[in-house]
Amino acid sequence: MALKSSLRAILYQTEKQIQRARFASQPADLPILLGISFPKSGTHLLDQILLGFANVAPYAKRVHSFYAEYEGESGKKRDPQQALNWLDSLRPRDVASAHLFARPETITRVCSPKFAPYFIFRDPRDVVVSHVFYVTDMEARHVHHEYYQSLPDFNARLNVSILGRPDANIEFSNIADRFAPYLGWLDQKEVLTIHFEDLIHDRAATLTRIMDHLLSRAPLPTSRQLILDSLETSINPKKSPTFRSGKTGEWKKYFTDEHKELFKKVGGDLLIKLGYEKNSEW
Repeated sequence: MALKSSLRAILYQTEKQIQRARFASQPADLPILLGISFPKSGTHLLDQILLGFANVAPYAKRVHSFYAEYEGESGKKRDPQQALNWLDSLRPRDVASAHLFARPETITRVCSPKFAPYFIFRDPRDVVVSHVFYVTDMEARHVHHEYYQSLPDFNARLNVSILGRPDANIEFSNIADRFAPYLGWLDQKEVLTIHFEDLIHDRAATLTRIMDHLLSRAPLPTSRQLILDSLETSINPKKSPTFRSGKTGEWKKYFTDEHKELFKKVGGDLLIKLGYEKNSEW
């Protein structure tokens, strides 16, 4: 494992050197492209888009590393210092991806000239549905996989995805409490917030916002149209687990009246805060 990690690091640095030579006339101290996401909200889709900048600037051609606040197989919560150490390890022209809580120390690091940060999120109702499919059918190593498979049906699993597992020996709270540590990113002017749904229904305008967010920090000597074309062509839905159907509002197919009531109790205010509903009459 250590040898593979070392080889990957060498390959990554070699690719960065090639990129630097390819775009020798451009600045070498470009800000780190950091994609922050709430789980099951389009992480891989945002990664693909940010990697599209490598076609027009000396950015890395692969995501440097991924950070999550919980260990995937054990569900153990990481020490907050690990997130800070990870952020400090990143270098100019890196492309990085993370499920990253908006803690004060983290915000201070991310909202600095070192980074061009983005935060993508999705209708939490679609998130809980996606979570059930992912944990049950797609990721056998996930800490909740065996438990989800032990439940009698999809409805029971969706209940857990909404309400969490408060009696378990691992942390998995209700959907609103799971989102709460990310809310701080919404208040940072240095962070561009992206609705996953906008990449489906208003992609051109959303890609333009993503482009302009970087250009405001690092003007690139490339035509805007060429940059936009690079971001668009970098999208590959087949490599994005969240992009199962390319549709939004899929929760309507799966939510029963019981699910709606459960969600309103724990996450109704969250939907309003994120702009997905104006009130609880849905």
